[in-house]
Amino acid sequence: MGAKRYLPGTAAALAVMLSGHSAVPQQNQRPVTTNFLGVPGLIDTPSAEMQPDGTLTTSVHAFDNGTTRTALTFQIAPRVQGVFRYATIDDLLIVNGERERTYDRSFDLRLQLLKETARRPAVTVGLQDFGGTGIYSSEYIVATKTLGDFTVSGGIGWGRLGTENGFSNPFGLGDRPEFEGGTGGDFEADQWFRGDAALFGGVAWRATDKLTFKAEYSSDAYEQEVEAGIVDRKTSVNLGLDYEYSPRLRLQAAYRFGSDIGIGLVYALNPKQAPAGGGTDVVPEPVLVRPSRNVAPELWLTEWLTNPRSGPVIEDSLTRALEAAGLELHSYRVSADEAQIRFFNPTYESQAQAIGRAARAATRSLPASVETLVLVPLNSRSQPGAAVVLRRSDVEAIENRPDGADEILAVAGIVDAQTLSREGLVLAPGAYPRFDWGLGPYVSISTFDPDNPLRIDLGAQLSARFEPTPGLVFSGAIRQRLIGNRDESTRESNSVLPRVRSESNLFAKTDEPFIPYLTAEYFFRPGRNLYGRLSAGLLERQFGGVSAELLWKPATGPLALGVEVNHVRQRDFDMRFGFQDLDATTGYVSAYYNHGGGYHSTLHVGQYLAGDQGATYELSRRFANGWELGAYATKTNVSSEEFGEGSFDKGIKITIPTSFLTGQPSRGERNTVIQPILRDGGARLRLQNRLYGLVSDQSGPELTEDWGRFWR
Repeated sequence: MGAKRYLPGTAAALAVMLSGHSAVPQQNQRPVTTNFLGVPGLIDTPSAEMQPDGTLTTSVHAFDNGTTRTALTFQIAPRVQGVFRYATIDDLLIVNGERERTYDRSFDLRLQLLKETARRPAVTVGLQDFGGTGIYSSEYIVATKTLGDFTVSGGIGWGRLGTENGFSNPFGLGDRPEFEGGTGGDFEADQWFRGDAALFGGVAWRATDKLTFKAEYSSDAYEQEVEAGIVDRKTSVNLGLDYEYSPRLRLQAAYRFGSDIGIGLVYALNPKQAPAGGGTDVVPEPVLVRPSRNVAPELWLTEWLTNPRSGPVIEDSLTRALEAAGLELHSYRVSADEAQIRFFNPTYESQAQAIGRAARAATRSLPASVETLVLVPLNSRSQPGAAVVLRRSDVEAIENRPDGADEILAVAGIVDAQTLSREGLVLAPGAYPRFDWGLGPYVSISTFDPDNPLRIDLGAQLSARFEPTPGLVFSGAIRQRLIGNRDESTRESNSVLPRVRSESNLFAKTDEPFIPYLTAEYFFRPGRNLYGRLSAGLLERQFGGVSAELLWKPATGPLALGVEVNHVRQRDFDMRFGFQDLDATTGYVSAYYNHGGGYHSTLHVGQYLAGDQGATYELSRRFANGWELGAYATKTNVSSEEFGEGSFDKGIKITIPTSFLTGQPSRGERNTVIQPILRDGGARLRLQNRLYGLVSDQSGPELTEDWGRFWR
């Protein structure tokens, strides 16, 4: 196979995000504006509104008292919203007898109990800063009603939202413990809805299609900030405005408590909606309908089976048809009435779309007598997953029907490809060895260093992958940092655990070329519903060693189970071929479940890099176009005190498909993990090719969820 040149998706993703290219909100839908904490609301107070399902909002707010807030808000479900917030506050907390700048990380969760109707308001209950240090800790119940161009909100709050003109707890709950700072991370559920409560409310007036004025009465007394001299709170009334610069970008300003000015930017996109301008998929070739046996009986004869020249002709025709469809032939077997076609999909995010294209290609390249089509997509490591079995006559009859995708799914068979006979399969010429290489830029980002919350390195990466036989893969990369500031971090680890992650900044100090990974791997199918992986080498930037994994993933079921074992040693900080003395054995038993509707959950139970034992739970939402957003939390037998700041490992995962950003069909993606704090407890090995991520889109539940793209 010839060499392929490409640029990694990082550069394209960065360019598109900076240019503002993203999803366009639905038309004729009243926009939901956010407050200065990043949630739907007025200025300091929340509303009961929810954003359109799937909306991802990034907001940045700055105040003239030196406080800044950045929030990432995700509409997890139509009535459920989650928020991650990062704030810097000058001179808030006293450390070693002096007030210092505070860097605060917090999480919110909002649940809409009632949707707004013509006769009743929307009602939402919220937990604010329930998993952080508690600086912004509040709970509230709020109602919102739209009256023409006015949106009126009112509610009752606890915690910070219960500090101005408060009254006794209406639920009769006990006192709320005093705020003491702390390392954060604990949920502190015993504080929720406790202590004094207070009322808040306000109104938003949509003066024009783009301009909204806001006024509120805030029940947040800003007690900590007033005590620290950061805020001069003269009134409980705040005023603000919100301007829609574009369907994606909003500008905000506020005058708070009679003394403070704040400004903000709010950027929203929705992964459920196509990028501006739509996609640019090549229009597929139509299905070639065979003439009936009565009209052209000679085309249905099977003498071609005994003609030695027919094989190369069919192979060439099938290869060309698949290439025209953006696919690559791996192997095939053709009998008088059945064809098994195994192929790679290097083009489409959706495997269902690739299968649809392969079905069209088969109708245009196979003899008329072939009625059964067995289509087997392979993943990037040559592993087959589910096979889709179709009748050619169904493909011919259903292509142009209004409900064609549903109809073809109803008559399709989905089976484990491992159960298919491989006798007689012909390997396509040039299928192996496979060689790919790429030269392009890379971006490496670290966040939430208290000395500099955002550090970025830019450089060049040369990568290559060689697969001499099916499943045996040698791959690696070499990088050279060109510019950046990640090497300027001077933070020293104070961890009492083996320092498996807390010294990550030391791996960013080299100015010489370094090797992020260099591995030999073998991927195989040991049996029905089973997948296997063996890996050895420099497995990631900080560890090298050996890894083995076995995954049970039925072709038609929502549940998958896996086991993984690793023995690794920590690499030298220059990330070349040397190692340090720290070694670790880790292992997990894992369960994966597809809940339907794009929601997936994962549970890992086992031993982590620092030798601690516990479990990791992850919940994510995957969209049909390849976007995925999720959150995870890990709890082990390491105490909050031993873990240090943050109390336990947690984070947010975001996957952005290249096709969404560029409008071009692609299976490329950019993966980002946002961790509020990087410590040693609950740390896992960062393997590139864990099996579930490789094979999940080849199984029945994932295929059927995305089956609407079959005819695209």
